Amino acid sequence: MLTCTALGAFGSRALHGETSPPAYLIGQIDVSNPDGYAKEYLPRAREIIKAHGGKLVAAAGAAATGAQVVAVDGNPPGRVVIYMYPNMEALRAWRSDPAYVQVRAIGEKYATYHTFAVEGAAN
Repeated sequence: MLTCTALGAFGSRALHGETSPPAYLIGQIDVSNPDGYAKEYLPRAREIIKAHGGKLVAAAGAAATGAQVVAVDGNPPGRVVIYMYPNMEALRAWRSDPAYVQVRAIGEKYATYHTFAVEGAAN
């Protein structure tokens, strides 16, 4: 009976086109060495992010192209990034990817990270 209920719920979601909402990674990053961060970390990190379906939504600050972080309340971090992933599972797969774990160790030589993830709102 439980199996039928679960299959019915799954089938209903599929029938109505419901999918997992996108997940957004928001990063507040204090970059101590923008040159090293941009050359040694960013290219490899972006490649792995893209492989997991991550798409850059916004970036500003140190090691970014032109845009600056604008403070609305409080002091702004040195860098802010927002990435969108197809869903939270894809975001988690990216973060636990052994290749990214290695690249992140390089990034941590040049920056301190404060990152968090949220699911997109249902429309």
